[in-house]
Amino acid sequence: MADLVSNITAMAPEVFLVVTALVLLLVGAFGGRRMAGPVNLAIVVALIIAAGLALRDIPNGSLELFGGALVLDHLSTFGKFSALIASALSLWLAHGYLKTENRLSAEFGILVLFASLGMLIMVSANDLLSLYIGVEMQSLSLYVLAASNRDSLRSSESGLKYFVLGALSSGLLLYGASLIYGFSGSLRFEGIAAAATGSGSGSVGLIVGIVFLLCGLAFKISAVPFHMWTPDVYEGAPTPVTTFFSTAPKIAAMVLIARVLFGPFHHLVADWQQVVIALSVLSMCIGYLGAIMQTNIKRLMAYSSIANMGYALIAMASGTVQGLSGLLFYMGLYLITTLGIFACILAMRRSEGMVEQIDDLAGLSRAKPGLALALTALLFSVAGIPPLAGFFGKYFVFMAAVDANLTWLAILGAVASVVGAFVYLRLIKIVWFDEPAEPFVPASFAQISLAGVSALLMLPGAIWLLPALAKWSQIAAAAMFVHG
Repeated sequence: MADLVSNITAMAPEVFLVVTALVLLLVGAFGGRRMAGPVNLAIVVALIIAAGLALRDIPNGSLELFGGALVLDHLSTFGKFSALIASALSLWLAHGYLKTENRLSAEFGILVLFASLGMLIMVSANDLLSLYIGVEMQSLSLYVLAASNRDSLRSSESGLKYFVLGALSSGLLLYGASLIYGFSGSLRFEGIAAAATGSGSGSVGLIVGIVFLLCGLAFKISAVPFHMWTPDVYEGAPTPVTTFFSTAPKIAAMVLIARVLFGPFHHLVADWQQVVIALSVLSMCIGYLGAIMQTNIKRLMAYSSIANMGYALIAMASGTVQGLSGLLFYMGLYLITTLGIFACILAMRRSEGMVEQIDDLAGLSRAKPGLALALTALLFSVAGIPPLAGFFGKYFVFMAAVDANLTWLAILGAVASVVGAFVYLRLIKIVWFDEPAEPFVPASFAQISLAGVSALLMLPGAIWLLPALAKWSQIAAAAMFVHG
């Protein structure tokens, strides 16, 4: 009984979100549409409170819960806090949009809440069953969110496409997990690690299982060639849903992949490294080449997200503690810039509806100079232009690759960055130099404030952000290696 109480106490963020979800689900069901706004804002507050609960001291660096099914360490803390804050800010941005579109509903926030709960399980997973449960809990909510605009054919199509391809990825993940269990004799990561170490370079069956497991997880981060759903879902889903898809689920899935590869399979780095390198190279190249051809800004952001996951995978391919630290640092900056860019997109609204075509950005610098400056700073940062924060994110990723004797991969990433710079400079050129189009309507406080704060955090003046994020990334990475 004492162990059960201690486990529940250690899982305070998850327990708090479950209780909150059940209570607000009843409030939304009985209150109807008039309670939709208060319920969604209450969920934003609940997510922030849960993020605060996730920041706690962990005895001895790590703590196994529920018989080892879950683990609490600094890596899970990093993932939980990042995912919860990203979820809260995405829902905060969505509130004004849904209200304007007259589609405000309590179900939207509840789905975000359950997806966030799945993410918390993902980043703490310590065996194959908890891994699968976390992934599916997140995914089932995301399928519904993708098709949440029932009056839009594009939204329904994107939700169906995401569901079908998601089912395929779940099949790959389960097949890989079954192979790993069959050849290791254990569901627990510790048992799998012992079997992998005992098999020397790894049995063929175990390696094939790792590949299938990686393929299933690569779908969750939109890594090429498992990216086919991303452009269509990003374009068809409501823009706040696209914002959510681009941020919180990506950090949760990336932390989960890092926990799997750097934990039970760290001794087989020579075997899975080749797969990660292939995913990274394909994602960077196809991501940026696909972005060049886009005319829809949400599709462009989809390909940009694919390319950014490629850079994160460069750090993962190193297989070192420095690589894991660089991965977490890069993903932290990615969350901030992506939230800021989508806040700018949501703020660029005209009387007839949302701005979705790239050419519609023309005249933004004259109509909303502050918003144009914020968007420019964020685009320069995600392109890796010094001295903005995004440059340091790519620098740490490249240095991790160089130290792991993957210099050629770092060089390829730098070359891809040049192509990416063209993509983002094209947007900046349209914003500042093209002739104005129709006027924009006023943006909400949430959109303006988040865009402004995100842009300020990317500037050299926010010198405190980089050391703080770098230190936290190093602590999380080091704790993972000690635990693994």
